[in-house]
Amino acid sequence: MNEQKIINGVNVSELFETIEHVKGKPELAKFTFRASNRWLEGGHNRTSINEFEGACQRHARSRPFVLDADEPPILLGEDRGANPVEYALTALAACVTTGIVFHAAARGIRLKRVESQLEGYIDMRGFLGIDPNVRNGYEGVRMTFTIEADASDAELEEICALGPTFSPVYDIFTNKVPVSVELAKKEAPAKQIA
Repeated sequence: MNEQKIINGVNVSELFETIEHVKGKPELAKFTFRASNRWLEGGHNRTSINEFEGACQRHARSRPFVLDADEPPILLGEDRGANPVEYALTALAACVTTGIVFHAAARGIRLKRVESQLEGYIDMRGFLGIDPNVRNGYEGVRMTFTIEADASDAELEEICALGPTFSPVYDIFTNKVPVSVELAKKEAPAKQIA
């Protein structure tokens, strides 16, 4: 029986076993994540996240995750949830943090604390259709990390840089990702037999 090595809550033994399995069978690395969204009222809408595919099989969570989104009153909402661009910051923070934690664990660095502050800068003239030269999304994002560990400053800088280097969400933010948007086809009504 192999002894499991846990660092920062990460099973490093399984992490390295997973890497070796994927090296031998690359199709294990292919994942498809899904989200279903429903508009409720005004700027309020709700997303449900449950099933996904990965490691050549379908997975279902023990219960769906439900995320409400809305706008603050100054943006004509009722504040029933974070707004979509705040969720984008949340996704970025979570993914880069996970990258930092996993890569620190893989290097044997035990973390005591990892915190980040994010600021996203957006000019609403784009979204409001006022100026076609202003982009609709963030013009820039600043992330600042505080990391405490029994490690040198150089090691902390290195693991801080590894977070964005391997983060899928950082990649989504910094590289164009093809996104298709289409209207679902209406099903033809069933023919009635006379």
